[in-house]
Amino acid sequence: MSPFGRWTLNISLGIIAGIIAGAFWGLVFLAPELTRGFTPIQLSAGRYVAYGLVAAILVSRSWRGLFARLAWREWKALAWLSFAGNIIYYFFLAKAVQTGGIAMASIVIGLLPVAITLVGCRDAGAVPLRSLLPSIALSAAGLFCISWQHLQTGSLAGVLYASGALASWTAYAVGNSRWLAHLKTVTPHEWSMLTGLVTGAEALLLAVPALWLAAPQHSTSEWLYFSAVVTSVAILCSIIGNGFWNYASRALPLTLTGQMIVFETLFAALYGFLWEARWPTVIETSAMALLASGVATCALAHVPKTSLTAT
Repeated sequence: MSPFGRWTLNISLGIIAGIIAGAFWGLVFLAPELTRGFTPIQLSAGRYVAYGLVAAILVSRSWRGLFARLAWREWKALAWLSFAGNIIYYFFLAKAVQTGGIAMASIVIGLLPVAITLVGCRDAGAVPLRSLLPSIALSAAGLFCISWQHLQTGSLAGVLYASGALASWTAYAVGNSRWLAHLKTVTPHEWSMLTGLVTGAEALLLAVPALWLAAPQHSTSEWLYFSAVVTSVAILCSIIGNGFWNYASRALPLTLTGQMIVFETLFAALYGFLWEARWPTVIETSAMALLASGVATCALAHVPKTSLTAT
């Protein structure tokens, strides 16, 4: 296979992995709606304790080998990535959904592609910012179309919580992508499992005040329902979704990885429409088309110029 053929295959597989990750991640916006009787801290603690337990089971056989392959600096990176990208992010996200609704939260989080692309364009060898401006403009136009009517009716507190989620996940996405680009001793799946272990350990610190002290407020059946929801989110979003995302992060440059998060917004909006039992409006449909066009334009901007002239 020619170098361009290998590049095309890697980019294509990375994009597919990013789309699948977005489909799973979009489900996290439904969890706060499904468990409105529980607080965001309970949701964050419950989801990530479950994530840690499942990850511990999956890596139990290879734990010694994984531990030997990682230095102290990798463990420190896992600690802050887990805290920023999981614990803090999901707390802010749950608060945003419960305060302002799924649509508003998914829209603000949808600014992630722009934020990450702007950061990634500073990386060595990255596509110049001027080449990414059409993609950024399309994404921004799509986000503006779908957001203006919701932000007029949404609360300021909800927007602020969603902005906190945006900032924490931008830091995670950038840091995680850069670590995966340099790691040679573990696979993206193993890195995801290790992230789960560290996140689970951090979530245990929240579990006592978040779950046990509030236990009398809920019946046994309500706790069983809550456990089923957070465990499902842990498996589908944190285990499977993160696995696909880590593959995409390793296969794609950061400027293109950032654009893949558009699909989390698109799927979250789709799930929101299904939850609300309605069709998207004309403006919402136009917005989703603009967001998808932004990703396609960004992918084209990453095609080597030599391959374009050759064809």
